[in-house]
Amino acid sequence: MASTTNAAVIFGILVFLQVSCAVSRHPAEGKFELRQNVPAVMTVNGFQEGEGGGGPASCDGQYHSDDEFVVSLSSEWYAGGARCGRTIRIVDTSNIGIDAKVVDECAGCDNEVGASSHIWKNFHLDTSLGQVDIKWSDLDS
Repeated sequence: MASTTNAAVIFGILVFLQVSCAVSRHPAEGKFELRQNVPAVMTVNGFQEGEGGGGPASCDGQYHSDDEFVVSLSSEWYAGGARCGRTIRIVDTSNIGIDAKVVDECAGCDNEVGASSHIWKNFHLDTSLGQVDIKWSDLDS
């Protein structure tokens, strides 16, 4: 009976550890402060394989088409992955807004939203500008 009890306790501990590890690998469950009208610089970011020497997006481990509305955020705003998969609204100086999905972190960047070329095209901006001033807001929590 004691060995059965010990085996059950060990099994329970192993299940707990597996569940704990699985939860820790999903940072999108984290909390972050909702932000509105945050001043930032929008840069051009390539999300396709082979662009800019970067790897797959940190949120999902996948590459994304430059024809998608996707962005990377500076580490502070990325919030350890808490904004992964969340939608933000980017607003240009003409007050035109475009919604985009957060898929990556821009480590080492400060106050930066790295946007796909598709977002630039939809703002009617030439990517050769390199960067433009924008504001962004969280749309969902």
